[in-house]
Amino acid sequence: MSERSHDQATIRTVDVDGVRLRTSVRGAGPALLLISGLGASLDMGAPFERELVAHGLQVISFDAPGVGGSTAYSRPRRLRGVADTVRMMVEHLGYDRIAVLGVSLGGAVAQQLAHQAPDLVRRLVLAATSPGLGGLPGSPRALLTLATPHRYHRPDYYRETAGRVYGGLARTDPDVFLRSPAARVVEPPSVAGYLGQLYSISGWTSLPWLHTLRPPTLVLAGDDDPIVPLINGRILAWRIPTARLHVIRGGGHLFLLERPSELATLIAAFVGAVDDPPG
Repeated sequence: MSERSHDQATIRTVDVDGVRLRTSVRGAGPALLLISGLGASLDMGAPFERELVAHGLQVISFDAPGVGGSTAYSRPRRLRGVADTVRMMVEHLGYDRIAVLGVSLGGAVAQQLAHQAPDLVRRLVLAATSPGLGGLPGSPRALLTLATPHRYHRPDYYRETAGRVYGGLARTDPDVFLRSPAARVVEPPSVAGYLGQLYSISGWTSLPWLHTLRPPTLVLAGDDDPIVPLINGRILAWRIPTARLHVIRGGGHLFLLERPSELATLIAAFVGAVDDPPG
């Protein structure tokens, strides 16, 4: 079943790997898969997706299992299993080679996907993310807040914690994201889905194989990110042979939503570049 929204996004539910996933495809041009962070449904990224589409990209996004309109796994999976599900979904939608943008937890999924399916991922953008174990953990207070999905269910709790959790613009204007039209339609994650995402990342690390990744890679990191300190972006750019780092000065964990036009321009130029022939 599919529907067409006013902004020309095609919303479909697809059955793959034992789950039903809500997906969105919008725009035309080079295909970019957007993998969102912990508990975030695809509606949250819609304003940024529109900026990417305006810069000539086709954007594919989805609700992770147990998040938004997607069903949860019957049993929680580690990140390798999550990446397998994403690969199957992409192939089901008809893509055999795509660019991938992973944000926060989605950046870990993107790294795992590029590792497991090197022929699928042509370019890789890693935003506000880390290599897992071996990287520098974020602020204990911020990570403790992330242990539950309360901020998705209670706007007052979000306002109280946003500055210390997300940094950046949320320090001075925590309501800026609540005022977004997308915030009014975001579905909170289920408890099973949220805990499943936390389980998937526990104990995970990409450090042993980061040096084997071959897609040209753009690492984006904010210098005011309490969840993923900047040093993690430097580690990723150092360990991935094809990577370059772009630091967002004053950027918090949600810098893609803070500066959508600026960063969509940067990402579109990178994703739309012609790939070098295989060596």
